[in-house]
Amino acid sequence: MSMKSAISKTGLLLLVAVSSYSQAYEAVKVASGLNIPWGMAYVDAQTMLVTERQGVIKRLNLKTGKHQTLFTPEGVWAEGQGGLLDVALSPFEASKIYLTYSKDIGEEGATTLAQATYKSGKLTEWQDLFISTSRSDTGRHFGSRIAFDNNSLYFSIGDRGVRENGQDTLTHAGSILRLNPDGSPPSDNPFINNQGVLAEIWSYGHRNPQGLIFDPHSQKLWSIEHGPRGGDEINLIKKGANYGWPITSHGKEYWGPISVGEGKLKEGVEPPVKVYVPSIAPGSLVMYRGDKFPELDGKLLAGALKLTHINVVTIDDAGKAVAEQRIMSELGERIRDIEVSPKGDIYFSTDSGNIYKLKRF
Repeated sequence: MSMKSAISKTGLLLLVAVSSYSQAYEAVKVASGLNIPWGMAYVDAQTMLVTERQGVIKRLNLKTGKHQTLFTPEGVWAEGQGGLLDVALSPFEASKIYLTYSKDIGEEGATTLAQATYKSGKLTEWQDLFISTSRSDTGRHFGSRIAFDNNSLYFSIGDRGVRENGQDTLTHAGSILRLNPDGSPPSDNPFINNQGVLAEIWSYGHRNPQGLIFDPHSQKLWSIEHGPRGGDEINLIKKGANYGWPITSHGKEYWGPISVGEGKLKEGVEPPVKVYVPSIAPGSLVMYRGDKFPELDGKLLAGALKLTHINVVTIDDAGKAVAEQRIMSELGERIRDIEVSPKGDIYFSTDSGNIYKLKRF
């Protein structure tokens, strides 16, 4: 992949990444000056809602690049990796949005699902729908992305930096949860009648899943999560499955070249679809469906934090990862979130406070 520069119609110098698709892409800056824009929700051609991890919800004008504070929720535990996290428009009820955040509970943080009303440019009726049993005073591994299937909501929670949580099914930490739109557990969840597993758990054995997407076309749920030193994973999430952390891992200990866990694979543990060694440090995941970028249709796009690029993964009909390309690496930006509009436009945010729109050069 090579880099080119070009002058846009506005006179701005644009960085261009040329991928192995023989396509050139522009990263057109839409906005700047945000404080770690962690989550984005596309409202319409002019409006996007953006969460800043410090605990502020912004309304962004996509035409002018101007943004203003829309709402500042109380009780956000903005410590370490915690704070105000994902935001998503509800597919179940008009004017409703869902958010995840680390809630301040007596100087500890718990990954929490909230709902609010966004209407006529105002955000009101904030309420917590589900406070997970993941409270801890560590500032690590909160998750947390939101995804929807036909009638349910999923959201991910990291192991909070406590490895044993991955296999402890009496905590929500280290799990992907499935809830009804009102925050209650669906009656067909895999462990609904199992006293040894919390009813909201859909899958467990996760380290820190910061990317989650349900693809309506294939009816599959995908996740991407941080490994330790090496061993980031893309997983096809199955009902009731154990994804192994910390029993299985492809990563090494931070303190030395020692493998984590008992091995890379084990009977009864769902293996990853793709492993990254070295780690790319994933921050988000989408499945692109659209005709604006036909070469990306049906591919997974992950934002990379450590290796500063968009990771494009080709999935075959059997659900296996068969190819990988990296675009936008020349920006040198920690790519936090990726959002695809209903018309197929691709936006992405970076930890430096910028939001870009992907265009073909």
